[in-house]
Amino acid sequence: MASSIFHFLLTFVVLSNLVFLSQSQVTSTRAPFKPNGLVLPVYKDSATGLHIANITKRTPQRSLPFLIDLNGRFLLVNCETNYLSNTYFAPFCRSTQCSRAGVHSCNKCFSPSPRPGCHNNTCAVTTTNPLTRQTAISEIAQDSLSIQSISTTQGSNTGPLVTIRHFLFACSPSSLLQGPLPRNVQGVAGLGHDSISLPIQLASHFGFPRQFALCLPSSSQKNGAIFFGTNGSYETQPGLDVSRNLTYTPLIIGSQGEYFIPVRSIKVNNKLVPLNRSSLISTRSRNFGGAKISTIRPYTVLEHNIFTAFTQFFANQLSGVSRVNPISPFGLCFNSNNLTNANVPNIDFVMQNRNVTWTITRANSMVQARPGVSCLAFVDGGENPKNPVVIGVHQLEDNFVQFDLVRSRLGFSSSLLSHNTSCSNFNFTTSTSFDDEME
Repeated sequence: MASSIFHFLLTFVVLSNLVFLSQSQVTSTRAPFKPNGLVLPVYKDSATGLHIANITKRTPQRSLPFLIDLNGRFLLVNCETNYLSNTYFAPFCRSTQCSRAGVHSCNKCFSPSPRPGCHNNTCAVTTTNPLTRQTAISEIAQDSLSIQSISTTQGSNTGPLVTIRHFLFACSPSSLLQGPLPRNVQGVAGLGHDSISLPIQLASHFGFPRQFALCLPSSSQKNGAIFFGTNGSYETQPGLDVSRNLTYTPLIIGSQGEYFIPVRSIKVNNKLVPLNRSSLISTRSRNFGGAKISTIRPYTVLEHNIFTAFTQFFANQLSGVSRVNPISPFGLCFNSNNLTNANVPNIDFVMQNRNVTWTITRANSMVQARPGVSCLAFVDGGENPKNPVVIGVHQLEDNFVQFDLVRSRLGFSSSLLSHNTSCSNFNFTTSTSFDDEME
């Protein structure tokens, strides 16, 4: 009897260990979670007309507002005001992280108590406020960053929040973020073509193709979105895939990672604006010319001669509508009581050939400057600017724009409003978090 009990217990222990080992192997070999893409909701600041995204950083996690800068080189963070994190690390000068960031200068911050943004023998980088152009020396740092994943290829169903533990960014003094920035922003989210910009780091970390899409909302009451890495469709309510009918044009990268497209001519009401083609080519910049795309310019900026010819031609095409004194910063304004969608002519930016055009309708060409007064939402950039054409935020709103850095092309939808949808019609829900272990 005793022998039988002994053999039973021995068999039970052996089987239990086998089950435990089997479960341990399953747990340890579980494949890391790999999302189909990532999404960052964005919203419009009503005071400045610029766009902001709340980005989750640090340990413990904090969600903080960042200005979206399409051409920014990296994530720029205010580290001087209450930056507290258990996972902050400042890489040593000439480290692998500094090389990856393309930084070869060393920081010399003489402080009796080191703090985020102020360590000796770390990487030093010159950072710039994109609005004021003020510069400051900042410290390259790394910390955790979390972002919402996309669980399906439709690009409208979110998965868990995923975390990158060693995200590189520029840790800057608070003085750099003074000026006409949206209230309470804690940094600038750079989307430019740079080794440690937001889209490049996310693509590298998750093995995504190097592409992202921008859909800025025109309303300050509803969110738009920035998508990273998604290769499927982008569905808005009620089930419209806004990527299905994109028009493509070459995407040219400037010397500082900026994005340009080849605007060769401008049409109003399907008629060519009389411009000297050479006026669309920059003589000051080594960046080839063409039109720069910007999320920090509220309105499209045109070189003075282009602006004068364009506004005069537009006014002639808008006959029968009374003009009023212009309201700064605009140069052409009308009595809005006489305006209808039917009598406001479309504007076309003609790209590499006459069949590739970015059409700008009334929603993106006009702005209500005050009650009863609507103005053409283009401003005079003066003589001999660095870039003759800078496409601004107002012209980008409710347009789906895809930046394909692999194939060097830009896909654009023109106004989604003509398809009875908008950038605010993506349906996103919040899911649980997931601590990603991929390096």
